[in-house]
Formats: sequence, structure tokens, C-alpha cells
Amino acid sequence: MIAIIDYKAGNLSSVKKAFDHLGADSLITDDPKLVRTAQKIVLPGVGHFAATAELNRRCLRAAIEDGIRAGNPFLGICVGMQWMLQGSTEAPDTPGLGAIRATCDRFCSAELKVPHVGWNRMIKVRDSRLLDGIEPAPFVYYSHSYCAPVTDHTVAVTEYGGSYSAVLEAGNLFGVQFHPEKSGDVGLRLLRNFLEL
Repeated sequence: MIAIIDYKAGNLSSVKKAFDHLGADSLITDDPKLVRTAQKIVLPGVGHFAATAELNRRCLRAAIEDGIRAGNPFLGICVGMQWMLQGSTEAPDTPGLGAIRATCDRFCSAELKVPHVGWNRMIKVRDSRLLDGIEPAPFVYYSHSYCAPVTDHTVAVTEYGGSYSAVLEAGNLFGVQFHPEKSGDVGLRLLRNFLEL
């Protein structure tokens, strides 16, 4: 079973519909016990980074950490990916998971339209289990004002006023800044790859 974590933020129904379309057994839940026993964990995200503080209040952070330690694949989407890092300047007092030693920051160029909304290229820079079988530079759908820098765990980037991490991969942790549930066939292939890990 895939636990899609409900922390009162995030694009839950679209993510669930995408997994349903792929025939996966998934459940939207805020129950830490179910998260601990899930075979895979998905943390969707839309909105402000401060919403992730709810993971602590609902004892979900500890459940996620237990699942990750057990070797279960974890997928963070949009703010869910940003949460994998140490934190974000959007909410400096709200800590992230800290699995990747970096901080998310806002797009700051005056020439850029922020938030970054719409289709843009995701460019593969390293081999990735999550991106297996996906073309090297497909278009995917974004909606965000903050982004993760390029790190040693970056497997794909997007250019928007400079390069930022489009996809992160660190052991059994995976993160995507774009929305696979809204990215057509490319997004569905990525989610299927996650299911097959």
C-alpha cells in the first residue's frame, strides 16, 4: 500500500487519481500507524512551506522517518520535495527533513515571473531509477515560487533564471519539484517507476 500523506495541504486528490489510473493500491491518510506500515510513502505539496509544520503536530514526521529507515521508498512532490531538504527561506523557523543538506530559496530575479507556473523542460543530468525510460528533456508542469539548488543528489534540472533541482534522488528518497500528476504521460511514467522500485 502507498500512503499519500494528508497534512491538510497538497494536491491529494489528483495524486490519488494518478495512482488509481496506474492500478496502484494507495490511500490518503493522516494516521502515523498506516504511514509506518506502508510499502511506499508519498508527500504531496502545494502552497506554503510552513504547512509542513503540521507533520510534526500530527506525529507524521516520526512515522515518515521510521518508514525511510526501514528502506521504504519516499516520494516528495513540490513542497514535499522541498521538505526533504534542511528547510526553506519561505518559513525559516520550520525545519525540513534534513536528508539533503541544502535550503530552498525564492526565485529572486526581477526579470522572472514568480510563481513559476506552467510547462518547462526537465533536463536529465545523471542516471536515475525514477526517470528510467523517460526522454532526456521532456516538458513537465510546475507551480512554485521556491526551489532547491543543484546538489550532489540532483538527477535532473530545470532552467528558470538559472538551474535548479527538478528531481532529487538519495537512496530510497526521491523528490520532484514539478507535479507528475499533472504532467501527462511523462508524469505517469515517473509514478509507475516509483511503483516498481
